[in-house]
Amino acid sequence: MISAVRSAQSGKEVAAEPSCWQKYAACGGVEAAVFFSPEGERGNARSRRELLARRICQTCPVLGQCREYALGAGELYGTWGGMSEADRRRHAQ
Repeated sequence: MISAVRSAQSGKEVAAEPSCWQKYAACGGVEAAVFFSPEGERGNARSRRELLARRICQTCPVLGQCREYALGAGELYGTWGGMSEADRRRHAQ
């Protein structure tokens, strides 16, 4: 049985582990550094990396599931479902 968490966005239960949909993700095979910032990354470098990550996310057939997972699980780091760390913090407020 797959454990679930309640999404902060929709109130629906979503898979607590991304493994059930992750194999369909557009980011599969893409270097993790595109989605997760190195320590100390700031300004234009961060903006460019996040833009590239969002472009990949926008082509993803499981964008919604990824976003729901990140919001429901409270992912603190990286770009998930086209949302950056800052996007998710704003969404949570």
